[in-house]
Amino acid sequence: MTLSSTGSALDRWGFAEWVAASKRSNELYDPPVLNGLNDAIVDIDGRKLVNFAGIGFLGWQHEPDVLTSFTAAAADFGLVTGGSRMTAGISQPHRDVESLLCEITGRERALTFASGLLANVGFVNAMSARFSFAGGLGVDNTDMVFVLDRDSHWSMWKAAEKFGIGRNLLTFRHNDTAHLRKVLEKVRGRRVVVGFETVYSADGTIAPIGEILDLCEEFGAVSYADDANGFMVYGNGQRRFAREYEDLRRATFLMMSFSKSVGLEGGAIVGPADAMQAFEMLSGTSMFTAAIQPPTASAIAYVLRRMLHDPAVVDNYLDRVDRLRSELTKTGCTINPTPTYITSIAIGSDEIAAQLRLDFAECGYLVPIFRYPAVKKNNAVIRLLLNARLSQDQLDGFIDTLAALKKKYDF
Repeated sequence: MTLSSTGSALDRWGFAEWVAASKRSNELYDPPVLNGLNDAIVDIDGRKLVNFAGIGFLGWQHEPDVLTSFTAAAADFGLVTGGSRMTAGISQPHRDVESLLCEITGRERALTFASGLLANVGFVNAMSARFSFAGGLGVDNTDMVFVLDRDSHWSMWKAAEKFGIGRNLLTFRHNDTAHLRKVLEKVRGRRVVVGFETVYSADGTIAPIGEILDLCEEFGAVSYADDANGFMVYGNGQRRFAREYEDLRRATFLMMSFSKSVGLEGGAIVGPADAMQAFEMLSGTSMFTAAIQPPTASAIAYVLRRMLHDPAVVDNYLDRVDRLRSELTKTGCTINPTPTYITSIAIGSDEIAAQLRLDFAECGYLVPIFRYPAVKKNNAVIRLLLNARLSQDQLDGFIDTLAALKKKYDF
């Protein structure tokens, strides 16, 4: 097949026209290329920008001891796993992380994945699998039902899209336990999994964890809590949202991401031992993909131990977030009412949101703008993650810039 005929066939998909139109409206753009570290200050095309977009907000990657842990493990275990855990095995750093997760969460067994997204996809695959070895005793859970909060992460929706909406896939209104009760009454007696996030990334809300788990226990449903955003930020002795995170210990399964508070790559699920061992085979994302790089796993274990022994690191960070939220309120911004570390500022118009991203960059700030499809159309928000390494002067400069742009665009 010639290049020209390939291009002609691909034209039917409409990519070129869509890309051109979306670039003209600033809706689609090339991602920025960083010259150096993704840090509190980033270098893009030779310009220094204050960074509110990086999700590794505690800056562990700069700690000398974390880097030492990484490099020592690279020397001992190499940079690759050599294949999936079921074929090539795992390294000792992976086992260290999984043991620590059981210690932290009180669960029986943990399973690590190369990302939190792969953990979510793997969970859905495993819980709905039909499989047996050579015709022997197996599992067949293809008739199970997923009940998801409507604001659940894209990865959960992507994993569950094979199910029939209204039959094997049901939803409940965001954080609405009265609606969840009605949904569960419709599927009483069936094998049901209720999936929800603890801290939602777009609006910063926290789930009514205890109420959801009460309903799961009442209706005999399995619970799956996606704690990608809250892991090691809340719980671990933190006074903020202590009740919710104490309730979380009742969840059947718990997923966590290492890209937020830990600031590294990877994810994991913890839960009952037999189910977690089954997941190693049934998830697919353990069987057919490689694991976290061994030196990264070693660094994750090191950071987790540091965080366990010194919760003041997170406590001090959350104090700074509280002060930032107070300053944002003084400017007249409408921010998310739940005082989590994820701070969303309402914009509304997708068109204004697209322009704001450019204006912030022109003023020296890399600011994440959440618009459709991350949120509903014309419900755009500025989604801030405060980097712990930013100075107060840098925050003050951002507040002044935000106030000026707010006045200009009236959001």
